Amino acid sequence: MEADIVIVGAGSAGCAMAYRLSEGGLSVIVIEHGGTDAGPFIQMPAALSYPMNMKLYDWGYQSEPEPHLGGRRLATPRGKVIGGSSSINGMVYVRGHAHDYDTWDAMGASGWSYADVLPYFKRMEAWDDGGHGGDPEWRGTDGPLHVSRGPRDNPLFTAFVEAGKQAGYEATDDYNGRKQEGFGPMEQTVYKGRRWSAANAYLRPALKRDNCTLINGLARRVVIENGRAVGVEIKRRGAVEVIRARREVVIAASSINSPALLMHSGIGPAAHLAEHGIEVVADRPGVGQNLQDHLELYIQMAASKPVTLFKHWNLFGKVRIGAQWLFTKTGLGASNQFESAAFIRSKAGLAYPDIQYHFLPIAVRYDGQAAAEGHGFQAHVGPMRSTSRGAVTLRSGNPEDAPKILFNYMSRPEDWEEFRTCIRLTREIFGQEAFADFIKHEIQPGAEVQSDEQLNAFISEHVESAYHPCGTCRMGRADDPMAVVDPDARVIGVDGLRVADSSIFPQITNGNLNGPSIMVGEKASDHILGKDRLPRLNDEPWIHPEWKTKQR
Repeated sequence: MEADIVIVGAGSAGCAMAYRLSEGGLSVIVIEHGGTDAGPFIQMPAALSYPMNMKLYDWGYQSEPEPHLGGRRLATPRGKVIGGSSSINGMVYVRGHAHDYDTWDAMGASGWSYADVLPYFKRMEAWDDGGHGGDPEWRGTDGPLHVSRGPRDNPLFTAFVEAGKQAGYEATDDYNGRKQEGFGPMEQTVYKGRRWSAANAYLRPALKRDNCTLINGLARRVVIENGRAVGVEIKRRGAVEVIRARREVVIAASSINSPALLMHSGIGPAAHLAEHGIEVVADRPGVGQNLQDHLELYIQMAASKPVTLFKHWNLFGKVRIGAQWLFTKTGLGASNQFESAAFIRSKAGLAYPDIQYHFLPIAVRYDGQAAAEGHGFQAHVGPMRSTSRGAVTLRSGNPEDAPKILFNYMSRPEDWEEFRTCIRLTREIFGQEAFADFIKHEIQPGAEVQSDEQLNAFISEHVESAYHPCGTCRMGRADDPMAVVDPDARVIGVDGLRVADSSIFPQITNGNLNGPSIMVGEKASDHILGKDRLPRLNDEPWIHPEWKTKQR
């Protein structure tokens, strides 16, 4: 089989490229190792904790023992299903802050400033404010990706926003618009009560065209002849075959699998490839390096009133919610329940937020384990711009072996300081009058945990990944020895090969990564098609006028 473009990975960016490239007249083959996304575990928003814990839908990766977290191995879910991680994630939609992309541009990703990427965010969105206000001039309304807001009918959602304002922080009607900083409604990729994954938004419409085909198989390596990528070797139905690309191969297999596939194809650090008996095609020492992620903690409070979702956290309640969703696509099952959020600065002297909050009206973990306290609620909180860096490396020369993933979490002293600040600021927010009628006591860390040493012990034991790995095929200037792709997403040193997913981020963005990953697919499509870029939009974001001297 052959096509003009062969895309590896039907995830957030891969689905977007399949749609745009086939729309542009090119024939496209998409290779995906995972299977169907049919069924309520993926499509029902409130069931989000299930697919990311199911081997059927998740690659099942874990980090290597993390040296700064007492040797803990942290889960690293990646979607093994059409839609990729957009089919197993929490459906939270965050563009990131304008300054994130200006930083990319300054780091060598020329043409990826916020003025450059904002038009692509607008092109991809079908935004519905749900009657909660926002910045319509900053948003898109007719794109494939539906972005909505939950009903926010639980009083705790309002209490969280009011508490933030009482603590002296800004409010924002639209953190994806002009003003990210502040407390306000959270957005989700949900449409008519269903998870609106990249598969629903982009891949299914693309597959209705005659020039787009989906193949189920495991990509083993990129086939490179005379310095040019000409196809992808895959394994399907127990046999190995090559899918040929007439024009280009595009890797969009995630920040874990994309660098691993490059290395198995002979593109990466020469010495590391030699260790595993892989012939070097291009010595790119940056492949697999620059691994970044967001960590978070749950600050949990026991509730003094039965207003939380815990009253539904039993077999009868789950069946009732599931049945209502199954027949009507309404009710509690139609939301991810992350309906209020905040972005704040940890200290004066920071121009834009470096802490993110997700608020949830139940005390529960991502694995679905509820707190023993019963009724409770929690804020997920974590710093956005850690300078700790890790790496993805090969375990062996066998492309069917999982790669090694070492994030090197919490390797900088400032990581610990930032997380202690997160805990203390969150306690202050929960201590406001807006929560006075709802809080019985603190579940975790627990009121007795106060000193730096006690907080550090709690952080070390409880901190978890927010599942935002990125950066392992960093975009930069062609003469940058650690860059893997140039600003056109072309792999440096190999013709006819690009990488376009979260692995090309030079630096992690401020918030959840699904939205920025889809944007990369949208923008990379224009690069591949040779189209003129969308006109720049020089809209200025809101920056706190006294950011140099005030934290809030």
